[in-house]
Amino acid sequence: MVVPGCYGARGVHGNGEPRMQFVRGWKWAATAAAVVLLAACGGGGSSAPAGSASCDVASQKDWLRGYMLDWYYWSGSSPNPDPAGYATLNAYFDALKYTSYPGPRGPIDPWSGYVDSVTYNRFFAEGRAMDYGIFVNGLEGALPLRIRMVEPKSPAGLGGLQRGDVIKAINGVADSALLASGFAVLSPAQAGTQVTVDIERAGVPQRVTLSAAEYDLTPVPASATLTRSSGAKVGYVALKDFIIQAETSLTTRLDAIKADGATELIVDLRYNGGGRISTANHLASQIVGALHGGKVFTSLVYNAAHQNWNSSFTMATVPGSAFSRVVVVTGPRTCSASELIVNGLSPYAQVTTVGGTSCGKPYGFSPVESCGNVFSVVNFRANNALGQADYDAGIAPTCAVADTFTGTLGDPAEPLTGAALSYLQTGSCPVAGTPARASTQHLRRFAEPGDRPGMTAD
Repeated sequence: MVVPGCYGARGVHGNGEPRMQFVRGWKWAATAAAVVLLAACGGGGSSAPAGSASCDVASQKDWLRGYMLDWYYWSGSSPNPDPAGYATLNAYFDALKYTSYPGPRGPIDPWSGYVDSVTYNRFFAEGRAMDYGIFVNGLEGALPLRIRMVEPKSPAGLGGLQRGDVIKAINGVADSALLASGFAVLSPAQAGTQVTVDIERAGVPQRVTLSAAEYDLTPVPASATLTRSSGAKVGYVALKDFIIQAETSLTTRLDAIKADGATELIVDLRYNGGGRISTANHLASQIVGALHGGKVFTSLVYNAAHQNWNSSFTMATVPGSAFSRVVVVTGPRTCSASELIVNGLSPYAQVTTVGGTSCGKPYGFSPVESCGNVFSVVNFRANNALGQADYDAGIAPTCAVADTFTGTLGDPAEPLTGAALSYLQTGSCPVAGTPARASTQHLRRFAEPGDRPGMTAD
């Protein structure tokens, strides 16, 4: 078990977010917060919760009820049924959730859940995953079903699958049936599980058989220095996971971009569901340079019983000048800590968004371990320095541009990269296809493999 250290102001703890089982009876690969052991960090003079003393189902339900009454952000407004009426912990957890969630994934709190500690630590402590490494465009709920991203070191990456490949069937299940029922087939229970993927590339059918395996994640998959028509340099960096393993790469790539003479920056967060606030703060600090070092990036607000856990993350003083303009590429998978980049920088920088509306999650977790699982329950709301976090329905893009799920990230010929560069060149939104909002039905029923919507107070 990894017990991260404590960071930042009081009440801020070391966390992470791996793939999680949500409790509506389906699998959701989501981001939770890293194994916290809140008691090890303490916060603001308030005692932190421990896990259940006993691990039988009745004891765990009693513990969960008490924990949510005390620490849940919506405590006092959420249901509080008698646990005796629920046969499983999953069913009872679902019954305890806030029932008036205002975002498109509602009406029930879609974020709170739990995951086993081994899976949790694999993702956030080790920066690894165990699956096939395929990411699809399932949230849109429409064909063609494409591979939107492949993890380079994964079985899919090593097996030659590429962004833009059209999936026709998986294990013989047709693309339309996959859209209707979900993508559990791409979330293997153990290493060595095989899957057969039928694709088309440039109209040519291919069949690829993959074996699930553990692999190192590549949280910063692309960066580049682009050139505007005027000759001015523009930096581009894509970030997929806000995990600690991303920070060195982010620093190295942004330093190289600055050394190339870029004074403007495109940050591609279209496929980033969030993660560690400390990593988001690290990225924000690199963007604003020395100009806003020491200023508040975000403030965490807990429920009325734990106001002494309220805390702030302040940006580090990074040598060098700030980027004069920032364009963030967004979409329905841009969630939580990724949205925090837009919201947290807005008091200090000119931030433009290009792409689609973000997911709408200004809430986060301070997780607790109990009986071999990590419970990530919504504990706080994250405001910017102006006290703002009003995007439960998502952050609408400045320039609405459709993602085609084709092309190379960071290449001006790729539609969203090109649109961001065009905005920096002209100051106007390009004429482009209107992005489809992820269907509410798909948002509520299931998420795609690799979708990790979360934000943790680490």
